[in-house]
Amino acid sequence: MTEIRAGVELPARREEIELRTPDGLRLVGELATPLDRQPVATLVTLHPLPTAGGFMDSHVLRKAAARLPALADLAVLRFNTRGTSSPRGTSEGEFGEGVTERDDVAAAMRFVQERGLPRPWLVGWSFGTELALKYGLEHGIAGAILLSPPLHRTSDAELGRWKDSGVPLVALIPEHDDYLKPAEAAERFAELPHLTRIDVAGGKHLWVGESQTRRVLEEIVRAVNPAALPLPTEWPAASVTDARS
Repeated sequence: MTEIRAGVELPARREEIELRTPDGLRLVGELATPLDRQPVATLVTLHPLPTAGGFMDSHVLRKAAARLPALADLAVLRFNTRGTSSPRGTSEGEFGEGVTERDDVAAAMRFVQERGLPRPWLVGWSFGTELALKYGLEHGIAGAILLSPPLHRTSDAELGRWKDSGVPLVALIPEHDDYLKPAEAAERFAELPHLTRIDVAGGKHLWVGESQTRRVLEEIVRAVNPAALPLPTEWPAASVTDARS
Protein backbone atom coordinates (compact mmCIF):
# COMPACT_ATOMS: atom_id res chain seq x y z
CA MET A 1 0.00 0.00 0.00
CA THR A 2 1.07 3.58 -0.71
CA GLU A 3 0.18 6.55 1.45
CA ILE A 4 -1.98 9.05 -0.44
CA ARG A 5 0.00 12.30 -0.38
CA ALA A 6 1.01 15.14 -2.69
CA GLY A 7 1.98 13.87 -6.13
CA VAL A 8 0.00 10.63 -5.86
CA GLU A 9 -2.50 10.16 -8.68
CA LEU A 10 -5.09 7.42 -8.25
CA PRO A 11 -6.72 5.55 -11.15
CA ALA A 12 -9.27 7.48 -13.20
CA ARG A 13 -10.24 8.27 -16.76
CA ARG A 14 -8.53 11.56 -17.62
CA GLU A 15 -9.53 13.47 -20.71
CA GLU A 16 -8.15 16.74 -22.01
CA ILE A 17 -11.12 18.88 -22.95
CA GLU A 18 -11.93 22.24 -24.50
CA LEU A 19 -14.79 24.53 -23.58
CA ARG A 20 -16.35 27.13 -25.88
CA THR A 21 -17.66 30.24 -24.22
CA PRO A 22 -20.78 32.14 -25.35
CA ASP A 23 -18.48 34.97 -26.48
CA GLY A 24 -16.42 32.62 -28.67
CA LEU A 25 -13.32 31.79 -26.63
CA ARG A 26 -11.61 28.42 -26.29
CA LEU A 27 -10.81 27.36 -22.74
CA VAL A 28 -8.58 24.38 -21.94
CA GLY A 29 -9.26 21.87 -19.19
CA GLU A 30 -9.42 18.28 -18.00
CA LEU A 31 -12.21 15.94 -16.98
CA ALA A 32 -11.40 13.13 -14.55
CA THR A 33 -14.03 10.43 -13.93
CA PRO A 34 -14.09 7.10 -12.06
CA LEU A 35 -12.27 4.37 -13.94
CA ASP A 36 -14.85 1.57 -13.91
CA ARG A 37 -18.19 3.07 -12.84
CA GLN A 38 -20.37 6.10 -13.33
CA PRO A 39 -19.84 9.16 -11.12
CA VAL A 40 -22.46 9.90 -8.49
CA ALA A 41 -21.85 13.66 -8.70
CA THR A 42 -19.66 16.22 -10.45
CA LEU A 43 -17.30 18.86 -9.11
CA VAL A 44 -16.96 21.88 -11.39
CA THR A 45 -13.89 23.61 -10.00
CA LEU A 46 -13.17 27.33 -10.21
CA HIS A 47 -9.57 28.23 -9.50
CA PRO A 48 -7.98 31.07 -7.50
CA LEU A 49 -7.07 34.48 -8.93
CA PRO A 50 -5.03 34.01 -12.13
CA THR A 51 -3.19 37.32 -11.67
CA ALA A 52 -1.88 35.94 -8.36
CA GLY A 53 -0.86 32.55 -9.73
CA GLY A 54 -4.18 30.68 -9.63
CA PHE A 55 -4.95 28.16 -12.37
CA MET A 56 -6.58 24.77 -12.92
CA ASP A 57 -3.59 23.02 -11.29
CA SER A 58 -3.77 25.00 -8.04
CA HIS A 59 -2.91 22.28 -5.58
CA VAL A 60 -6.23 21.53 -3.87
CA LEU A 61 -8.04 21.31 -7.21
CA ARG A 62 -5.31 19.16 -8.73
CA LYS A 63 -5.42 16.81 -5.75
CA ALA A 64 -9.21 16.64 -5.93
CA ALA A 65 -8.91 15.47 -9.53
CA ALA A 66 -6.09 13.08 -8.62
CA ARG A 67 -7.94 11.41 -5.74
CA LEU A 68 -11.71 11.87 -5.66
CA PRO A 69 -12.75 9.96 -8.79
CA ALA A 70 -11.27 6.85 -7.14
CA LEU A 71 -11.98 7.62 -3.48
CA ALA A 72 -15.48 9.10 -3.75
CA ASP A 73 -16.91 8.25 -7.21
CA LEU A 74 -16.86 11.89 -8.26
CA ALA A 75 -16.25 13.46 -11.67
CA VAL A 76 -13.89 16.44 -11.43
CA LEU A 77 -13.86 19.12 -14.10
CA ARG A 78 -10.97 21.61 -14.04
CA PHE A 79 -10.30 24.37 -16.54
CA ASN A 80 -8.33 27.56 -16.98
CA THR A 81 -10.50 30.66 -17.06
CA ARG A 82 -9.87 33.15 -19.87
CA GLY A 83 -6.28 34.27 -20.24
CA THR A 84 -5.00 31.70 -17.73
CA SER A 85 -2.09 29.31 -18.43
CA SER A 86 -1.05 25.96 -16.99
CA PRO A 87 0.87 22.91 -18.27
CA ARG A 88 -2.38 21.91 -20.02
CA GLY A 89 -2.23 25.09 -22.10
CA THR A 90 -3.51 28.66 -22.20
CA SER A 91 -7.16 29.61 -22.44
CA GLU A 92 -7.97 32.31 -24.95
CA GLY A 93 -8.97 35.82 -23.94
CA GLU A 94 -7.92 38.10 -21.13
CA PHE A 95 -8.61 38.25 -17.41
CA GLY A 96 -11.96 39.97 -16.92
CA GLU A 97 -11.94 40.86 -13.20
CA GLY A 98 -14.69 38.31 -12.58
CA VAL A 99 -17.09 39.96 -15.04
CA THR A 100 -16.47 38.32 -18.42
CA GLU A 101 -15.71 35.07 -16.57
CA ARG A 102 -19.50 34.73 -16.34
CA ASP A 103 -19.22 33.20 -19.81
CA ASP A 104 -16.51 30.81 -18.61
CA VAL A 105 -18.81 29.42 -15.92
CA ALA A 106 -21.57 29.11 -18.52
CA ALA A 107 -19.26 27.17 -20.85
CA ALA A 108 -18.34 24.72 -18.09
CA MET A 109 -21.95 24.15 -17.13
CA ARG A 110 -22.98 23.63 -20.73
CA PHE A 111 -20.24 21.00 -21.03
CA VAL A 112 -21.59 19.25 -17.93
CA GLN A 113 -25.07 19.23 -19.42
CA GLU A 114 -23.93 18.00 -22.82
CA ARG A 115 -21.94 15.16 -21.25
CA GLY A 116 -24.82 14.19 -18.98
CA LEU A 117 -22.63 14.51 -15.89
CA PRO A 118 -24.70 14.11 -12.72
CA ARG A 119 -25.42 16.50 -9.82
CA PRO A 120 -22.98 19.33 -10.53
CA TRP A 121 -21.52 21.13 -7.53
CA LEU A 122 -19.43 24.25 -8.01
CA VAL A 123 -16.20 24.19 -5.99
CA GLY A 124 -14.65 27.63 -5.91
CA TRP A 125 -11.40 28.57 -4.24
CA SER A 126 -10.69 32.23 -3.39
CA PHE A 127 -11.42 34.13 -6.64
CA GLY A 128 -13.31 31.05 -7.79
CA THR A 129 -15.78 31.51 -4.93
CA GLU A 130 -16.67 34.93 -6.33
CA LEU A 131 -17.58 33.33 -9.66
CA ALA A 132 -19.61 30.64 -7.90
CA LEU A 133 -21.55 33.18 -5.85
CA LYS A 134 -22.08 35.61 -8.72
CA TYR A 135 -23.13 33.15 -11.42
CA GLY A 136 -23.88 29.76 -9.88
CA LEU A 137 -27.62 30.32 -9.57
CA GLU A 138 -27.87 30.88 -13.33
CA HIS A 139 -27.32 27.14 -13.76
CA GLY A 140 -28.92 23.99 -12.42
CA ILE A 141 -26.36 23.27 -9.74
CA ALA A 142 -26.88 20.88 -6.84
CA GLY A 143 -24.87 23.14 -4.53
CA ALA A 144 -21.69 25.15 -4.13
CA ILE A 145 -18.61 24.80 -1.93
CA LEU A 146 -16.57 27.89 -1.11
CA LEU A 147 -12.93 27.49 -0.11
CA SER A 148 -11.43 30.61 1.50
CA PRO A 149 -14.04 33.05 0.15
CA PRO A 150 -12.68 36.63 0.19
CA LEU A 151 -16.04 38.23 -0.71
CA HIS A 152 -14.21 41.07 -2.46
CA ARG A 153 -16.12 41.00 -5.73
CA THR A 154 -19.41 39.57 -4.43
CA SER A 155 -21.94 42.25 -3.55
CA ASP A 156 -24.51 42.00 -0.76
CA ALA A 157 -27.19 41.88 -3.45
CA GLU A 158 -25.50 38.90 -5.11
CA LEU A 159 -25.21 37.14 -1.76
CA GLY A 160 -28.88 37.88 -1.10
CA ARG A 161 -29.95 35.92 -4.17
CA TRP A 162 -28.91 32.75 -2.37
CA LYS A 163 -31.16 33.42 0.61
CA ASP A 164 -34.33 31.97 -0.88
CA SER A 165 -32.73 29.78 -3.53
CA GLY A 166 -32.86 26.54 -1.56
CA VAL A 167 -29.45 25.68 -3.03
CA PRO A 168 -27.02 24.48 -0.34
CA LEU A 169 -23.81 26.38 0.25
CA VAL A 170 -20.81 25.15 2.23
CA ALA A 171 -18.11 27.66 3.15
CA LEU A 172 -14.73 26.61 4.57
CA ILE A 173 -13.25 29.54 6.46
CA PRO A 174 -9.60 29.25 7.55
CA GLU A 175 -8.86 30.53 11.04
CA HIS A 176 -5.86 32.48 9.73
CA ASP A 177 -7.26 33.56 6.37
CA ASP A 178 -5.64 36.59 4.77
CA TYR A 179 -8.94 38.10 3.63
CA LEU A 180 -12.00 36.80 5.50
CA LYS A 181 -11.63 35.35 8.98
CA PRO A 182 -14.36 33.35 10.78
CA ALA A 183 -15.86 36.29 12.72
CA GLU A 184 -16.16 38.38 9.55
CA ALA A 185 -17.56 35.43 7.63
CA ALA A 186 -20.20 34.86 10.29
CA GLU A 187 -21.38 38.43 9.79
CA ARG A 188 -21.34 38.43 6.00
CA PHE A 189 -23.10 35.08 5.69
CA ALA A 190 -25.57 35.59 8.56
CA GLU A 191 -28.62 35.98 6.30
CA LEU A 192 -28.11 32.77 4.33
CA PRO A 193 -30.14 29.95 5.93
CA HIS A 194 -28.90 27.29 3.51
CA LEU A 195 -25.21 27.97 4.19
CA THR A 196 -23.10 25.66 6.33
CA ARG A 197 -20.08 27.56 7.63
CA ILE A 198 -17.11 25.45 8.66
CA ASP A 199 -14.44 27.33 10.57
CA VAL A 200 -11.17 25.44 10.20
CA ALA A 201 -8.85 25.78 13.18
CA GLY A 202 -5.28 26.40 12.06
CA GLY A 203 -6.38 26.81 8.44
CA LYS A 204 -4.77 29.29 6.06
CA HIS A 205 -5.98 30.78 2.79
CA LEU A 206 -3.84 28.51 0.61
CA TRP A 207 -4.53 25.26 2.52
CA VAL A 208 -0.86 24.30 2.39
CA GLY A 209 0.14 20.91 3.79
CA GLU A 210 -1.32 17.43 3.59
CA SER A 211 -3.44 17.76 6.75
CA GLN A 212 -5.19 20.86 5.40
CA THR A 213 -5.62 19.30 1.97
CA ARG A 214 -7.23 16.21 3.47
CA ARG A 215 -9.54 18.34 5.59
CA VAL A 216 -10.72 20.26 2.52
CA LEU A 217 -11.27 17.10 0.45
CA GLU A 218 -13.12 15.43 3.33
CA GLU A 219 -15.48 18.40 3.67
CA ILE A 220 -16.11 18.41 -0.08
CA VAL A 221 -17.01 14.73 0.03
CA ARG A 222 -19.10 15.21 3.18
CA ALA A 223 -21.26 17.68 1.25
CA VAL A 224 -21.41 15.86 -2.08
CA ASN A 225 -21.16 12.11 -1.35
CA PRO A 226 -20.97 11.47 2.41
CA ALA A 227 -21.38 7.72 1.88
CA ALA A 228 -17.74 7.68 0.70
CA LEU A 229 -16.42 8.80 4.09
CA PRO A 230 -14.04 8.18 5.71
CA LEU A 231 -11.63 8.67 2.83
CA PRO A 232 -8.84 6.08 2.69
CA THR A 233 -5.33 7.33 3.36
CA GLU A 234 -3.63 4.45 1.51
CA TRP A 235 -4.05 2.82 -1.91
CA PRO A 236 -2.62 -0.32 -3.57
CA ALA A 237 0.81 0.68 -4.80
CA ALA A 238 0.54 -1.14 -8.14
CA SER A 239 -2.19 1.21 -9.42
CA VAL A 240 -0.72 4.51 -8.12
CA THR A 241 0.97 7.03 -10.43
CA ASP A 242 3.41 9.68 -9.30
CA ALA A 243 2.08 12.77 -11.08
CA ARG A 244 5.37 14.57 -10.46
CA SER A 245 7.34 12.18 -12.66
